[in-house]
Amino acid sequence: MTRRTSKVRAYAPDPGAPGHVCDMPDCLLAGEYRAPKSRDRLNEYHWFCLPHVREYNARWDYYKGMTPGQIEANLRADVSWGRPSWPLGRLGSGLFDDSVVIDPLNVLGAARMRPAPPANAVPAELREPLAILDLPWPVTLDVAKSRWKALAKQHHPDANGGDRGAEERLKTINLAYATVRARLATEAREPAG
Repeated sequence: MTRRTSKVRAYAPDPGAPGHVCDMPDCLLAGEYRAPKSRDRLNEYHWFCLPHVREYNARWDYYKGMTPGQIEANLRADVSWGRPSWPLGRLGSGLFDDSVVIDPLNVLGAARMRPAPPANAVPAELREPLAILDLPWPVTLDVAKSRWKALAKQHHPDANGGDRGAEERLKTINLAYATVRARLATEAREPAG
């Protein structure tokens, strides 16, 4: 027994057609095919018969009346589905404002009040790399990696217009992360005890 698929063909009448006559003047056929009314009203439709919807589609030009700059802007907006986007490094560059956070249980305040570990607990070879990455000790590899990614994104030369200073800062950040990562990997391999 062969099984037939119920795939709707592209030229089949729209099942949601309102059941009235074609919107083309002097046409008495059923309006079973929809076509958008305009570029600005894509969710409002004309209902046409098959010959008239083909004629309408042949004449339809979405970009009619737009300048080349407007067409380019429209195409670029379509790349991100019409959602706003920003160049790398421009969003979130401002400092965080603690006053906008509502924290009735003082969860964030309690984290700030936690005493810092003594300075002598930090291994000597990690003091400078941890300071560069602005990380406390002890630290996990996941925390170090996420901090490194954030700093690398912030100081990447492409995000700073090719600034040489940002490039040098990124090199320093990469070296600091490599040092911390190597130390944490060594500690992970050593048996506890």
